[in-house]
Amino acid sequence: MRAVLLEGFGGIDVLKTGEVERPVPGKGQVIVKVHATSINRPDLVQREGKYPPPPGDSEILGLEVAGIVEELGPGVSGWSVGERVMSLVGGGGYAEYAVAYADHLMKIPESMSFEEAACVCESYITAFLNVFMIGEFSENQVAILHGGGGGVNTAAIQLCKALLPQNRLIVTVSPEKMEKVRELGADLMINFREVSDFTEIVKEYTGKKGVDLILDHIGAKYLAPNMNSLGYKGKLVIIGVTSGIKAELNLALMMVKRQQIIGSVLRSRPVSEKGAIVAEFTRRALPKFADRSIVPVIEKVFPLEAIADAHRMMEEDRHFGKIVLRIAE
Repeated sequence: MRAVLLEGFGGIDVLKTGEVERPVPGKGQVIVKVHATSINRPDLVQREGKYPPPPGDSEILGLEVAGIVEELGPGVSGWSVGERVMSLVGGGGYAEYAVAYADHLMKIPESMSFEEAACVCESYITAFLNVFMIGEFSENQVAILHGGGGGVNTAAIQLCKALLPQNRLIVTVSPEKMEKVRELGADLMINFREVSDFTEIVKEYTGKKGVDLILDHIGAKYLAPNMNSLGYKGKLVIIGVTSGIKAELNLALMMVKRQQIIGSVLRSRPVSEKGAIVAEFTRRALPKFADRSIVPVIEKVFPLEAIADAHRMMEEDRHFGKIVLRIAE
């Protein structure tokens, strides 16, 4: 089968297309004939040799797939060959065929294309897990979402506005993407190129109460303003550390305000745990995709052979929403 291969680790030049053996499904797994996948930030980190796949998962890049069930492994029930599905995968998405656990599959709604479905599993499930399941974002609350133009944060904005339309969202975003973020539903935009400490802006906007939830992939640089912007019993959920891993923390403020800091990753969670997350996402969020209340935001669709261009677009931050890789027509 065709796949994207790594000739060592490093920059974009290590990405090559070639032929490898088709995978074989294990117990509880299926083979998906992949029609589309998407580019995610962890793919770039893995390409650089800094984010290996969990033991037993494919070394091929790609954390989500959309396609058709090609083969059922031992012990799989409830799915049939030929069904249109999308799924999280621990690796292997950049290929014509991928292994997925049956418990991680979701049926693609008839209203969605394969390219749209390829955007859902990594970004939208990550956003849903951290905002709603871990962050417990609920009615009449306010959240800060950092990095408004990326896949996870555009997903988070859409999910919040679809599931909790009355809630308010503060989004840090580059100036060229502000209008698009506003159109998605952000209530207050902060230009992160001009404002590094957003504490006073947040206090003024919330009447000094602070926010209930912050979804952050920046890390060290934002720790102090994040904690200063959190309200009583507020939660900071950290899903990335692009600005570094070490920063000072005011423990007294954290204790007095009963704040929580929660670290979260999706890829390395146990199979059963990811299955439970997928089931909850299917129950609460997937109907919003079926009725087109949520339509995945796609910047561009690239063919498999243009994988270097797709990675370059993400590296240069020239995208808004998702970058999709088409594997088959």
